[in-house]
Formats: sequence, C-alpha cells, structure tokens
Amino acid sequence: MKMSTGKHSLKLHLVLLALLIAVVGFVIWLYTGYVGESTPYEVTNYAMGTYVQQTVYGKNGQAGASAAANAISSLENEISWRVDGSEIQKLNEQAGGDPVKVSKDTFSILQASLDVAEETGGAFDPTIYPLSSLWDFGGDNQQVPAREEIDAFLPYVNYQDLALNDAACTARLAKELEAVDLGAAGKGAACDAALQAYRDAGVDNAVIAVGGSIGVMGRRLTQENWRISVRDPDKSVDDSDAGMGVLELSEGFVSTSGVYEKYFEQDGILYHHLLDPSTGYPVENNLLSVSVVAQTGVLSDLLSTACFVLGLDNSLSVLEHYDAQAIFITRDKEVYITEGLKDRFTVSSQAYTLKELQ
Repeated sequence: MKMSTGKHSLKLHLVLLALLIAVVGFVIWLYTGYVGESTPYEVTNYAMGTYVQQTVYGKNGQAGASAAANAISSLENEISWRVDGSEIQKLNEQAGGDPVKVSKDTFSILQASLDVAEETGGAFDPTIYPLSSLWDFGGDNQQVPAREEIDAFLPYVNYQDLALNDAACTARLAKELEAVDLGAAGKGAACDAALQAYRDAGVDNAVIAVGGSIGVMGRRLTQENWRISVRDPDKSVDDSDAGMGVLELSEGFVSTSGVYEKYFEQDGILYHHLLDPSTGYPVENNLLSVSVVAQTGVLSDLLSTACFVLGLDNSLSVLEHYDAQAIFITRDKEVYITEGLKDRFTVSSQAYTLKELQ
C-alpha cells in the first residue's frame, strides 16, 4: 500500500481518521484539535497489520514522521512471525534447538512479555502461537478448532520454556512445536519506536495511533491535554456517537483490548480473539474491553491483554505492580476505572455508569 502524505486541514484529518476507524475498527481514537499558525504534518500508512496514523507538529514534523514510519517498518521486520526471515520466525523455526541471536529491540520486547507472563501466572503468554494459529483470527481460515486439536497443542503454550540470555542477547524455545506470537505487544512497541524517532528528529509535539495503541508526547499547542475518545463497544465505529468516554493525557501510552477487535461467528456463536492460554478458547467473562495507560507502549499493550484475561478483580494488583492505570467496560454497561484516572477520564454516554472499585 502506498503511503499517503501531505498537510491537510483539520476537517480533512477528522474525515480521514473516521474512515480509518471504520476500516480497521480502532478501539480508541483522538481529538487532536489544533490552534496555531502552522498546520501539523499528517500521514497514514499501513504496518503491523493495521493502519498507522501520525500527526506531528513543528518544522521537523515531516522528517519525524518519516523516521517513525521507517522505525516501525524495521521493527515489524524483526518481531512479526509473518515476515520471512524475521527474528521471531527464526526463533520459532529453531524451537527445541540452539538459541537465536536477536536485536536489542526484539530482546527488550521478549523480556517485557516474559515479565508480564510471570507476573500474571500465564494469563498472558507470549508462546500462544500454537493456539492462535489454530483459530486464525483475521486470516483466511478462521474457524473453531476441534477440541482434540486444542488439547494436542495446549502443552506447547508455556512461557516458562522461553529462555532469554541477557549477556548474549539470545532467545530459545525449549521444545519443538513451541512458538512465539508478539501480536499483543507489537502495536504498543510501534508507538514506542515512533515516539523515540520523534525525539531524535527534534519533534516536540506528536501523536500516533497504531491500531488499538496510541502514544502521545508534548502538549497540544493549545497547552491542553490530548483527548482520547474511548469507543462504545456496543456501537459501530462509524457511528457519529461511537465514543462512550474521554481520556485526557499529557504524555504517555494507552492500549485497548476488546472483544470487537477480531472475531467471527460460527453456528450462531461469536468467538473473539482474546484467548485464555490455560484453555485454548476465547476468554469468557463479563468484560467487553480493557484500556490500560502505562509508561511504555509495550507495557500498555501487554497489560491490556493480560488484564482482559485476568478479569477486573485479579487485574488490580498487577496494575499496581506496574504503576499502570486502566478502564474496564463490562457487558452490564458499567465502567470501572483505577484511582489514577479519576481526574482524567469522563463518561460521556448516558448508556454507561461509572462505578467505584471495591
């Protein structure tokens, strides 16, 4: 897909962003209102299996956006199992064999993934690929696997078999048929890479959205916080009132995991892509989505998945451990937010009720 570049009016930006939301099902999107003499540099391209929307302010905006796009592309070529010759593909192919040398970026993402897996007791597991490949959500062969298939591959999902050697910068899977899938970290990692590229290019203010992950840096030129609209899970993304609340951030990252991101229906039953590593089936709880605000994009992405699997009550100690905050939306249209978001999140839809955490 060709990259579309150029400087556009705010009105055109909002129209384009609405179109992208409709196409890829963004779970959160932005109010990037701009006041100033010069317009921001805006660009949309495709990476990490989704659309990437950049809005970069200042004279170095175009250079920063170009550097960010290149950084994301390079990262995808390292960590995606779908890319021929990627480091993760090599790691999976070498499962049960010798360690595989990886880049510092890949090692850092693997390390963060393993840390969250250990902290959550495997509620998140980076070795989920043997199961996720059976379901093939978003692929050409998505289907409900036979129970026998799931039972056969469950033993090969075990984060404890992923060994990392910091000194040698290597990774190793202990058994054949084991495999890593960093899909729950990639979009957040892309936001990390983009914001670092902006800083290196001398950019002061920017926002990037990569699927369900968003990173913001610097204040809007109005000196106000960035305002991120959180999607109503029960509404289509192209509805004019698809938001159910607004999150305000000055800087940082937020990622959302929801049942509506990737799913299919078979025999009248809806199956979403958030798998429980202990069962091999989509998680069944009362949650529709979890949005996590964290210090890095990788961590926000990983924790949004982990907290969805854990459920509300079991997530709180994990969020506290990582000094992260979260928004939980339930099927009963109740919204629970952690203490750190009380002054930063507002419910805007009358269909939802903000509840106190017990």
